[in-house]
Amino acid sequence: MKPIIEQAMAQPKRLVYAEGEERRVLQAAQQVIDEGIAFPILVGRANIIEKRIKEIGLRMRPGKDVEICNILQDPRFRDYWTHYHDIMCRRGVTPRAAKKTVRSDNSVVAAIMLQRGEADAMLCGVIGSFRNHQEIVRDVIGHAPNVHDLSTMSTLILPSGTFFICDTHITPDPNAEDIAEMAMLAASEVSKFGLRPKVALLSRSNFGSHDSADAVKMREALRLLRSRAPELEADGEMHADAALSEEIRNFAISKSYLSGAANLLIMPNIEAANIAYNLLKILGGGVTLGPILLGAAKPVHVVTQAITVRGLVNMSALTVVQAQVKEAAEEAV
Repeated sequence: MKPIIEQAMAQPKRLVYAEGEERRVLQAAQQVIDEGIAFPILVGRANIIEKRIKEIGLRMRPGKDVEICNILQDPRFRDYWTHYHDIMCRRGVTPRAAKKTVRSDNSVVAAIMLQRGEADAMLCGVIGSFRNHQEIVRDVIGHAPNVHDLSTMSTLILPSGTFFICDTHITPDPNAEDIAEMAMLAASEVSKFGLRPKVALLSRSNFGSHDSADAVKMREALRLLRSRAPELEADGEMHADAALSEEIRNFAISKSYLSGAANLLIMPNIEAANIAYNLLKILGGGVTLGPILLGAAKPVHVVTQAITVRGLVNMSALTVVQAQVKEAAEEAV
C-alpha cells in the first residue's frame, strides 16, 4: 500500500464518506487528515458527528479540517433532490419520492455530491447492504464510457505476494464479454499498485482438458482479451495451481502467454471468486483491501460492513489516487 498512500499524499482530493456518523469512519477520517491523504467530507448530522468526535477523542475540527454535510439543513437540498429526480424520473420515482430518498439515504447524497463535482471521490458501504449501495452507484454515478457493467476486484497482500481476485461481489455468472471487460479494468487497477498485471483465467479445465460451459466461456474470454488487449500478459483457461506456478503450467502447455506466477486471478463466477477470496483471507494471514469497484464513471467504492479503520484508510488512499488519475486524463483531453 505504500506507493498508493504516497501518491495520494502528493495531491489530496475531496473525499466524501456517506456514513459520516459512524465511529470507524470518523477514526479513519482522522488518520486520513493526519497522513495528508484527503480532505474528508462527512455526510451526517453535525451534532451527532461533533459529539462522537469528542467521545472518541479525535482532533479534527469541523469546518476547518473536515466538512460536514447535513442535507436537511443544507441550502443545496432542493438542487439535490431535483438532480436525483432528473436521473430517476423515468424509473417510477416521483418528485415526492425523490425528496424522501435524498432526505433519508446518505449514500444517495454522497453520490449526488460526487456527480455534481462537489467531491472528487466517494466511499460508502460501512452500514447497509452492499447491493443497495452498488445500485445507488449504478443509478447516480453510472458506468464509465464503453463499460457494460460494474464488477469488483478484491486484493490480498500475502507473505507470498500480492494477489487480486475478480469478481467477488457483483456478477453472479459473468459471460465471456463480462470476463474480458473485468480483466482489462482490473489490470488497469493492478498497475496503480506499481505491479505488472499477470492475468490467469481460472477453471476446472486446464488448457482444454474439459469442455464444460464455464471452461468454454473462459476460453472465449481469453480470445476476446487477446484481440482487445494484446499487450496484456494473460492466459487460460487453467487450474489455480497452474496459474501460480510456471513449473506446473509447463507440464500442461509448452508455450504460454503468461510468464511466472499470475497475480490477477479471474474466476468463472461469483461463487468461486468469493469462496477463494475468503479462504485465502483467513489461511493466508495477510492484509486485505477492497472490494475495489471496477467500471464506475467516477472514483467511488462500496466497502463491506466488516471493514476495519485501517481498511478504510487504505481504501481512501486508493480512491484518491483514482481521482488523481481521472483528473489528469480529463486535463489531457
